Amino acid sequence: MAMRSQPSGRRGTIGHPYSALNLRLVLALFGAVSCAVLGVFAALGGIIWAAVILSLLAVVAIVDTVVVFRRRAARHREQPGRRFSLFE
Repeated sequence: MAMRSQPSGRRGTIGHPYSALNLRLVLALFGAVSCAVLGVFAALGGIIWAAVILSLLAVVAIVDTVVVFRRRAARHREQPGRRFSLFE
């Protein structure tokens, strides 16, 4: 299945919003790093259930990061040379 970016010139509406990919990427990376670090500390502290939950959340954040990178690549293929801000 081919990954597509949002249609050019579209901003989204209340009923059909589009994702702020760059902001989503920053938040996913922050979540992945913080959950991984806290998971390691929880494992070292002997709190295995917290380590497992934090590890799963880190994996979800990494998968989200991969999805965002693919959508950004599709957007750059469709609109070459255009720069996007963090909130766009």
